[in-house]
Amino acid sequence: MTATYKTTGTCARKIDIDVKDRAIVKVIFDGGCEGNLKGISQLVKGMDASEAIGRLEGIKCGQRGTSCPDQLAKALKEML
Repeated sequence: MTATYKTTGTCARKIDIDVKDRAIVKVIFDGGCEGNLKGISQLVKGMDASEAIGRLEGIKCGQRGTSCPDQLAKALKEML
């Protein structure tokens, strides 16, 4: 299953996600801190989507109520 998630409250504008049999195949962030987001994308590759949600949900960036990892968790929750 492939989806595009429009983010809110972050520098990244959207996240393209590919999940197969609950495993994360690919994550591409559009915008944001390129190096950090490429790193996050590589770290979650192959991970069960539920595990990624558990690890990333609720992470905040500075004074924002969310972050790019939190937005990825929200996108994965919508996909499941």
